[in-house]
Amino acid sequence: FCQFLLQRQLESLRALLRELGILLFGDMPIYVSHDSADVWAHRHVFKLDGAGRPTAVAGVPPDYFSRTGQLWGNPVYDWDRCRKEGYAWWIARMRRALELFDMVRLDHFRGFAAYWEVKAGSRTAVDGKWQPGPGRELFDSMRENFGRLPLVAEDLGMIDEPVRRLMDELGLAGCRVLQFGFDDDDPENPHKPGNIPENCVAYTGTHDNDTSRGWYEKHASKAARARLEKALGHATSPERVGHDMCRLALGTKARLAVLPLQDVLGLGSEARMNTPGRANNNWRWRASAEALSPEAASNVKEWCAAAGRC
Repeated sequence: FCQFLLQRQLESLRALLRELGILLFGDMPIYVSHDSADVWAHRHVFKLDGAGRPTAVAGVPPDYFSRTGQLWGNPVYDWDRCRKEGYAWWIARMRRALELFDMVRLDHFRGFAAYWEVKAGSRTAVDGKWQPGPGRELFDSMRENFGRLPLVAEDLGMIDEPVRRLMDELGLAGCRVLQFGFDDDDPENPHKPGNIPENCVAYTGTHDNDTSRGWYEKHASKAARARLEKALGHATSPERVGHDMCRLALGTKARLAVLPLQDVLGLGSEARMNTPGRANNNWRWRASAEALSPEAASNVKEWCAAAGRC
């Protein structure tokens, strides 16, 4: 019943946004939960045993940040079966997403080129293996049904040449995150404001990052702060860094810029949306009606105008 009410509210919101000429940008995770209606109703799409238990699960391999990788635990797709069915489930999923949103960001896009598969029951992701994804064939099937696809690829993390090639073939925009642009002095760092291309979406930080203020106060090194201030052309502070990062994102060449509401409001780590790898206390932050002030709206309007985005 709660889902029914949420659906009605979203439909009302969508109707209002259309009247105002505002587009809604949604997010589609590549995987779904084992305990979901999708898996329950479409077991043949996933690698499950006769009792409906996963035989293989998703994750990412060990890297610099994690010696044991990340074990997500979602059931992986039986891409051979999906292919034989003409990707019917995926087409239905995309159709639903496009009913809800005007644009869709595909999370973990690299999994469509190749994905990390781990045997079910494993305690870590160490003993997984790379498996081929559906590649362009899936998206060609979608285009046959929908025509142009308003998609953005989340291309953060372990991105190799096959992933870049798939993005180029599909003409998809990628993602750049300003917080990552100040990690080092590498002139080729793709997240540096001056290196951000037009065909991408610029974020101050994604839902997996701390807020800009939280990053500045807790995570940014002294050198990173200095790099940020050099890019800004002036000194900043915890109180103003969120606004400074918003202006910086809007000032890039990126076709789209995403400003987290927490940065618009100048909030710190108490308003962080999600901490990857932590199971509890995520997705709990809520914006109050009082916080959505005329001043905040005026700031965004002023920043967009100054950047030539409105």
